[in-house]
Amino acid sequence: MPQVLSRPACFIMGAGAIILAVHLAIAMVQAEVQKDFSPECREFLFMGTPPRGLEGRTLRKICQRYNGIARYVTLYDVENHIPVYSAYTFKRNDGSKQVDTPWMYEPQLSTTAADRDMQPFPLEDTMHNRFEDAQAVLEDYSNTPRFERGHLNPDEHQNLLDDKAATYTLTNVVPQAREFNVGQWKRHEHILRRRLNNYCRGTAYVVTGITLSGSMIRRHNTYRVAIPSYLWSAYCCVDYDHNAPFEERARFPAHAVHGLNEAEGEVVEMSVQKLEDFLRKNTYVDKAFQIFYDDCVPNDPRLVH
Repeated sequence: MPQVLSRPACFIMGAGAIILAVHLAIAMVQAEVQKDFSPECREFLFMGTPPRGLEGRTLRKICQRYNGIARYVTLYDVENHIPVYSAYTFKRNDGSKQVDTPWMYEPQLSTTAADRDMQPFPLEDTMHNRFEDAQAVLEDYSNTPRFERGHLNPDEHQNLLDDKAATYTLTNVVPQAREFNVGQWKRHEHILRRRLNNYCRGTAYVVTGITLSGSMIRRHNTYRVAIPSYLWSAYCCVDYDHNAPFEERARFPAHAVHGLNEAEGEVVEMSVQKLEDFLRKNTYVDKAFQIFYDDCVPNDPRLVH
């Protein structure tokens, strides 16, 4: 039965002990886990540039693929079995959720698989041994009533059914306090969907990530999945409605939030620069950490096509 326990704080740079099996999994990672995102995957990043200042030996860049098409990108921590962030482009939609989508795993992190597309979890639990060293599995989230599987790239920010389905992979979710997931964080996702639906005329680039707390879900006497202390999110849309109401126009071209991952956690809005300052103080990132290229400056001549 999974338990929530604390261990010495381990940051996204990979501090802390790594069991031998993780070393083996890392050594055998293949397929679309990339040293640098490919051109088709960079389409989900503003100016084709991933967040700067996030590096580490346990971090893997994943181009999340479903039904043969790249859908979004994720920076995944194979030691803590949790995504550090997912980056995606927002698609205008009515907020409907995908139903009856099976949870999937990432063959790209498997020690044996060569498939580039995410796959539904096999029915046989013993099959999980092939990939559970480098990523979370469904059993890690069972019997953990305090936490739910919280999306970083939520299905309600996508439109096509396949894009929605692609969000249901454990490499895109983190343990999120149940009340926070269905309460304040869900409210934030609704607000962001309406704002970008109504006032972003071009492409909206979104990056949603976490900070670590040092606590982990433990299964079979093994530390399995890190529990975030905060969730954060930032968006960039340089082509927006300049006639929007002031309170909305003031949140363009870029804006950000963070929220404490607890039952009573609140979501706080701020500038992207203030979020970057917060993350430099609260997690292990480089001093040059930057979420968006040139901080999503709209008057950069390089943005003119």
